[in-house]
Amino acid sequence: MPKYVDIETPKDLVPQILEMLSVAKESGKVKKGINETTKAIERKTAQLVVIAEDVTPEEIVVHIPMLCKEKGIPYAFVPAKTELGKAIGLKVPTSSVAVENAGGATEKLQDIVKKLPKAK
Repeated sequence: MPKYVDIETPKDLVPQILEMLSVAKESGKVKKGINETTKAIERKTAQLVVIAEDVTPEEIVVHIPMLCKEKGIPYAFVPAKTELGKAIGLKVPTSSVAVENAGGATEKLQDIVKKLPKAK
């Protein structure tokens, strides 16, 4: 488990998160990549941030959970950046995604946020 993974996303929630991201990218607004995710957190436009657990070097995403906590934005982890990229329709892996507008997945997003463990 990498150092930056400070909460354990329930395994049964991961497929729901990925599915929600697919819907959100079609009907809402998602920001992809570390820079865009960071900006969305800093501007407090992110409703949920999803981070991959297999990012190397770790240093490039280590600030994201801390920023989320600081801004009060919920975040979750998924095992692989390839899954994360695929979920939002990319042919390449992505380290992080911020959902700014869940669109048709708004209820699903709220449901996921309720089930997420709270960060310490």
